[in-house]
Amino acid sequence: MFCRYFCFFSFCLFLPTHRRCSLGHVSDLRGSRATSLPGFENLTVGYNKYLRPYFGGEPVQIAMSLDIASISSISESDMDYTATIYLRQRWTDPRLVFHGNKSFTLDARLVELLWVPDTYIVESKRSFLHDVTVGNRLIRLFSNGTILYALRITTTVACNMDLSKYPMDTQTCRLQLESWGYDENDVIFTWLRGNDSVHGIEKLRLSQYTVESYYTLVSKSHQETGSYPRLILQFELRRNVLYFILETYVPSTLLVMLSWVSFWITLDSVPARTCIGVTTVLSMTTLMIGSRSSLSKTNCFIKAIDVYLGICFSFIFGALVEYAVAHYSSSQKCAAKAPQEGPANELTEEVEEVNFTNILNSSITSYKRKMSFTSIEISSDNVNCSDLTMKTHEKIKRVLRNKMHRIIGYFTIQNPSNVDHYSKLLFPLFFMLVNVFYWAYYLYF
Repeated sequence: MFCRYFCFFSFCLFLPTHRRCSLGHVSDLRGSRATSLPGFENLTVGYNKYLRPYFGGEPVQIAMSLDIASISSISESDMDYTATIYLRQRWTDPRLVFHGNKSFTLDARLVELLWVPDTYIVESKRSFLHDVTVGNRLIRLFSNGTILYALRITTTVACNMDLSKYPMDTQTCRLQLESWGYDENDVIFTWLRGNDSVHGIEKLRLSQYTVESYYTLVSKSHQETGSYPRLILQFELRRNVLYFILETYVPSTLLVMLSWVSFWITLDSVPARTCIGVTTVLSMTTLMIGSRSSLSKTNCFIKAIDVYLGICFSFIFGALVEYAVAHYSSSQKCAAKAPQEGPANELTEEVEEVNFTNILNSSITSYKRKMSFTSIEISSDNVNCSDLTMKTHEKIKRVLRNKMHRIIGYFTIQNPSNVDHYSKLLFPLFFMLVNVFYWAYYLYF
């Protein structure tokens, strides 16, 4: 008996539509269970939900439209976004044509008795269909056999982000709809009204982003099992930089300006200048750590905000090093002046002796030239000619020594107070130039 019923059901499944066994008869075989649409028993005679419309013939054209209800979160660390959407799909099933010009909204639970497309969201990490108080689905049947199937879905979709210009970046994300099992020979996906098929996205108000633009695309996904139709909604999100200016850029700039206060403090005030330098360095380090804590999983990126914080840290550290150089030069100059107070008389005597010897040698030389016509010879032992008999390599050593002293003199700070004087002008000037290049590059390139 079971074999007879099974053979009868299989025979009915593959009959043409106008000769196929009614679902009512099949239900009689199964008992009291009804598998036809209540109120549409005559309409669903011979309907098989396991076969698509135009089975074995032309593909089914499925037109879609979207309403973006909200984008609740955009995560840079996980590189994804979460959105709640209303997905509407329309297609025509000639098996459900009836007379009249009315449309009927059916109970959403009757969707189990109809054929529906196997649409899925590409690159979706997590998705669910809302079911409070019942499943948020809509089935509407038109007299020409058109079916409207609407769903309310919340999904988390991957979005590859380039954070090299963070927080002055613009991200491009996609929402892609594709057929899972039916290839392009079975179904064709189209947007119902092109770009006008998407609503609500221009009204979104996000915490960190502004929707710059969006557009729709029709594409295909070529895989090993076939070519599948795909619809793409692509939208660009521009980050609002004002929040980061107030939170990071302004404090870091003020810390750099605070480090310049030490240039107006005298070199003798060691505790004051050291305290300003160390405090600003530590504060800048804390600010850098705080800015990276929110993007702990994206540390591989060298972001624009990291570049700016690195610039500010360099200027603050440079101000601290500047004081160290100026203070060291001042202490060296004081140490050079101190020994001159003790042996002052000895130096004076040596200078006088050298001057006297030079005068004596010059006098004898001139006298020797004048008395050259006489036979009187002046013994060279009375003249100091050590410089005239100096060896060649000693002369080279003296020349090299003089050159080295001259080169060192170029880098020797003669007046340490001038270091602060030049720093008052050079540090702000260089910082302004760096800011001009920084903002021009990241905003316009």
